[in-house]
Amino acid sequence: MSGGMEKKTMRQQSDARNITMMMDLYELTMANGYFLQENAKTRVSFDVFYRKNPDGGGFAIFAGLEQVVEYITNMHFEEEDITYLRSLNLFDEDFLEYLRNFRFHGDVYAFPEGTVMYPDEPIITVVADLVEAQIVETELLAQVNHQSLIATKARRIVWAADGRSVSDFGARRAHNNDAAIYGARAAFIGGVNGTATVSAGQYFGIPVGGTMAHSWVMYYKDELTAFRKFAEVYPDNCVLLVDTYDVLESGIPNAITVFKEMREKGINSKYFGIRIDSGDLAYLTKKTRKMLDDAGFPDAKIVISNSLDEFTITSILSQGGQVDSFGVGERLITSKSEPVFGAVYKLSAVEENGKMEPRIKISETVAKITNPGLKDVYRIFNEEGHAVADLLVNAGEEVDLSKPYRFVDPESPWKKRTFVNCTARKLQVPVIRKGERVMSVVPTTEIAAYVKRQLREEIWKEEQRFENPHKHYLDMSVDYYNMKMRMLEESR
Repeated sequence: MSGGMEKKTMRQQSDARNITMMMDLYELTMANGYFLQENAKTRVSFDVFYRKNPDGGGFAIFAGLEQVVEYITNMHFEEEDITYLRSLNLFDEDFLEYLRNFRFHGDVYAFPEGTVMYPDEPIITVVADLVEAQIVETELLAQVNHQSLIATKARRIVWAADGRSVSDFGARRAHNNDAAIYGARAAFIGGVNGTATVSAGQYFGIPVGGTMAHSWVMYYKDELTAFRKFAEVYPDNCVLLVDTYDVLESGIPNAITVFKEMREKGINSKYFGIRIDSGDLAYLTKKTRKMLDDAGFPDAKIVISNSLDEFTITSILSQGGQVDSFGVGERLITSKSEPVFGAVYKLSAVEENGKMEPRIKISETVAKITNPGLKDVYRIFNEEGHAVADLLVNAGEEVDLSKPYRFVDPESPWKKRTFVNCTARKLQVPVIRKGERVMSVVPTTEIAAYVKRQLREEIWKEEQRFENPHKHYLDMSVDYYNMKMRMLEESR
């Protein structure tokens, strides 16, 4: 690459990126093929779904929709993009001209962002001309896979913290800038209280916070001086990092000395706290709590960090660890225990003679057989308002729960199943119509509140536990199940 081209590329990356080109090459080669065969305008539908919950959990949390809508409604190819594609010697010139004037004109339906979701149900459906539907795949999946993964991981960590504060400390361990920023957004949707990532606070209204660095302590000649200097600057947020040298022999005694000096100046001790970033955190927090209490600072907060996740947090608390707040970094922002979410994008219907005809993918692996056709997804609630199942039906099919409703459990189709005294909520809503955004911008704080409300009021506690969570059922209407079975039979 020439120096001039390299500088131009770097400028694009840092200033005004056109992320339309963030797609797999095969999307463009297939689109070129469809175009040349005059199939580009055929109406199709694709579904986004995933096959299993991360970490063996009982559910996942849908995140990334705002970025998907923003991407699709702003897709365009700039002249330098066309020039680059031409240089690959893969594409017909008429197809490149088509891309030069490209805009998305289709429809997109999706669960509201923050919806608690389950495997094999369509969380997003794209209905558009074939080329348009094909080339949105990569960025759509990249956003959903990343943010849904981090939101789900965050929820597990928050659950383990059992009401204690959790903050995202992950930016420096994230895989790049976007992963840090959108990871912080997803973590907040999942339930963390705030982030240390300043840009995430600026863009999404997430509370930002932080304490102090080891370098601050190391800069000064001694720890006590470092603590005093910090307290002078930040008397209303005096959280001192006490593990630079020795937590119990040096850090806590010096912190107590500073806290006493601040109290003598009339500063309220509710602003005082310490952070421990290494060592046996369960043992050290128990000792620290006693030392602070004995010194007259029972309201001084204890914050811990250092490679935390839901498993280490559970272990620390089970050992009697005394913690008020957790700073969680690398294992949250990378979802270290299971770093792949696995959402996929599969064709579900093709227009033939003015009608959308279902398509099905069949595999030797049963889990990879898709649910065909245009369909609606309903969440079914019992009289107490708890979600008892999700239900797949043919698009537009009536779901009348005013009387007992017969359905099919696809894992046990021979059993007679009926919903009685239940209500339903349709999950997918239009977010893009004819290429235009129809979804309002939802503040990240509202999405996070929606997640909490679902988990508090609708989702069974048995589904939220870590070990052997209760399985949420994905049922089918009789008509939908019969249609799928006919397609499987016809494929033999």
